[in-house]
Amino acid sequence: MNKKIEVKNLHFSYSKEEEILKGINLQLDNRSTAIIGQNGAGKTTFVKLLKGLLKPSEGDVLIEGINTKEATVANLSSKIGLVFQNPNDQIFKNKVIDEVMFGALNIGQSREESYKNSMDALKTVGLEHLEHSNPYDLSLSERKLISIASIVSMNTDIIIFDEPTIAQDYEGREKIKNIILKLREKNKLVITIIHDMDFVAECFERVVVFAQGKMLMDGTTRDVFSREEELKKAYLEAPHITKFCKKLGFSETFLTVREFVEYKKSIS
Repeated sequence: MNKKIEVKNLHFSYSKEEEILKGINLQLDNRSTAIIGQNGAGKTTFVKLLKGLLKPSEGDVLIEGINTKEATVANLSSKIGLVFQNPNDQIFKNKVIDEVMFGALNIGQSREESYKNSMDALKTVGLEHLEHSNPYDLSLSERKLISIASIVSMNTDIIIFDEPTIAQDYEGREKIKNIILKLREKNKLVITIIHDMDFVAECFERVVVFAQGKMLMDGTTRDVFSREEELKKAYLEAPHITKFCKKLGFSETFLTVREFVEYKKSIS
């Protein structure tokens, strides 16, 4: 698989007293990837380094061959998009369509192209009927979907979601899951930093575990969630269905309820 992101001996410190990231080496390809770890593990700092919002203290981050040390955030915007955890930190226009078109126009799309891409993105999140609404009149869940649409409309090869399921009810969560699956089908690299292990199991092919500024594990989702002792070292738990099936005595690692039901059908 093509390497979309290469991270080489990455170190980062906000101050001389404390090093946040301590020699991360990682290659990210097209596989959807969840970066998990306790608060303070370095996940958010890592994502800011990928986006170019921070520069490495030591080492290199290459986004599709571009070294972030030599690029501005604007240069990287056509390559990598970031959906903020809180949509209120991202939204600033008074009309939904203007908000969704803003990023696309900023990276050089024509008005015609950005409008088409923005309407397609709004259809993807199921909010095309709100094209002329004021985002501030909408629910937090809807604003989250609009912030996702504004990044999807830019058509970047890499999209990062920061805690995508926060403030989402079941319907909103399912919408975001379907958006991620559609982006995967389009060969986009989808990355998330997240605490929702059930959502990770449902949507992501690869899991990277951070602990105390280092990379503790990197593997397929099934592989990582089968390693109970190592998860404990990072103060993490497997998805609910995975833990439940282990308690029932199954040796297999099940990631979703549907997967477990299909297994039971196959052996009955």
